[in-house]
Amino acid sequence: MSRPSEPTPPVRETFADDREIDAFVETLGRFERGEIDADAWRAYRVVRGAYSQRQDGLHMLRIKLPQGATSAAQLRALADVAARFSRGYGHVTTRQNFQVHFVRPADLEPALRRLAADGVTTSGAGGNAVRNVVACPLAGVSPDELFDVTPYAEAATRHFLRHPLANALPRKFKIAFEGCAEDHVATAIHDLGFRARVRTEGGRTVRGFSVTVAGGTASLCTSGAPLVDFLPASELLALAEAIVRVFHARGDRVNKQRNRLKFLVRSLGFEPFRALVEEELARVRAEGAPRLPFDPDAAPADAPPPAHARPEPPTAAEISARVAAAPPRGPGEPPAVLPVLAPSPAALAAFRATNVRPQRQPGFSAVTVSLPQGDVTAAQLEVLADLALAHGDGAVRFASDGKVLLRWVPSDEVPALFARLAAAGLGRDGARSAADVVACPGADVCRLAVTRTRGIARLVEERVRQRLGAPGLAAALPVHVSGCPNGCSQHHLAAIGLQGSARKLGGRAVPQYFVLVGGGAEDGVATFGKLAGKVPARRVPEAVERLTALYLAERREGEAAGPFFSRALDRVKAVVAPLEALRLEDAAPEDFVEPGASDDFSPETQAGECAA
Repeated sequence: MSRPSEPTPPVRETFADDREIDAFVETLGRFERGEIDADAWRAYRVVRGAYSQRQDGLHMLRIKLPQGATSAAQLRALADVAARFSRGYGHVTTRQNFQVHFVRPADLEPALRRLAADGVTTSGAGGNAVRNVVACPLAGVSPDELFDVTPYAEAATRHFLRHPLANALPRKFKIAFEGCAEDHVATAIHDLGFRARVRTEGGRTVRGFSVTVAGGTASLCTSGAPLVDFLPASELLALAEAIVRVFHARGDRVNKQRNRLKFLVRSLGFEPFRALVEEELARVRAEGAPRLPFDPDAAPADAPPPAHARPEPPTAAEISARVAAAPPRGPGEPPAVLPVLAPSPAALAAFRATNVRPQRQPGFSAVTVSLPQGDVTAAQLEVLADLALAHGDGAVRFASDGKVLLRWVPSDEVPALFARLAAAGLGRDGARSAADVVACPGADVCRLAVTRTRGIARLVEERVRQRLGAPGLAAALPVHVSGCPNGCSQHHLAAIGLQGSARKLGGRAVPQYFVLVGGGAEDGVATFGKLAGKVPARRVPEAVERLTALYLAERREGEAAGPFFSRALDRVKAVVAPLEALRLEDAAPEDFVEPGASDDFSPETQAGECAA
């Protein structure tokens, strides 16, 4: 089989620092000896990615993957940590991180050292810090991007990694970069959002960014306000530095519910805030503004160098045997792994239609691997590493919707790649459809969650696939489910957003979901879903089916799902209304049990650690 020339993965400088792990271990020892209290230990560990779960004495470890860019060796490191120290699987988050759960305190050090061996860190993955800098997963290969934003996002990452202020902020601070016409990372919900722009000056093309500031979801959903129409790329780090300094100095450190940047801007007023930023920016420049480590108008970019030998991929039979031999394990609700050997031509055609897109480089494709609820097993990560080396550029990009992108796949190799993905249980089609539900980890592990999310997400997928078939899988219709209002799945921004809650019926608790519709991000502006109803959990799959069918039947030509639901809100409410009411005399035993659970629903939340 002939292959076009493929890119050589660039050597990426490590993000890890062994001295930081030494300090982590020493601080853990001080806590265990009683030399520091629980509050001090919590504040120290969460900014390094280690959060308490609702299960006493166990941790979620959030692993930071800047821009979602992850090499084959790093995929193997993630797999090793998931297999040895967790449940044999992990979760891809909406901020391009990777999380493993049920990690014992004694296993934190070996997990951190295993990650560091391949350049991976957890520094700044949580807590009151500059969090993982996200970027469009198609950056560098998208046909409609203005330029590849990856190097600029990487520069911002490295500028704030272990920055003297970046881990000591009043609250978390999120940054996003997008170069495409479509906003794949929802820049407008971030504290600082950069959208690629170009203009001509003196006969030459100058790169820059439009900048929005102080966006956010959860409480007081806010679309970022335009701050700069065109910021020369050379000014990127200076402006980011100035805004972080203003937030560090002025942010609310007392009221944890009102200490995001959006609250500071609201309390000050936008123009006074802008004046503070401009004053601080002048100081940054006077001190010697930080510079990009490359020509701002000619950043390094992906390009296919001369062809080189790539390893042969494992056979489909070998892959199937590997994933079957290493199944995920409990507690919780592990993902189902369903290998398919010899998938049909129809299955390939369906996968091509929804999960494969051409790159701007002729002869190559970007392939989306859609992970059920964002979960992936250790064995599947190992397979993805093999396939990235054999069919791609030796790396993947984790996307902001719980997916994995294999890039630089020669287009004539897509059938062979699909056969191997299917053998690993990763050949799921319908990416970004109503059957491809994005879910947070939910009450299986999270201290703040009211409901378990995986069970409801699985049932929604099954219902859409069974009842709506190919039309339901072909239409882009984001469905996101969160177990609480904080919205780690970004459900406020989905065409259909599901937020876990509870109601009382005859003195007993019934799991239910707020159904929000009409969310989305377009042209640097975020639109947040409006409440369409409150539906008992076991009826949610039917609600999503009805709403998807409504969209398929009544959308205008070219109309996206979010704008349709906003326009048709009255119709949406009428469709949802019959599913809302539940009388005690009509209730079935399953109404009081969450999907995926066996005992009666008993909502219980605990103090969260996000603002520790």
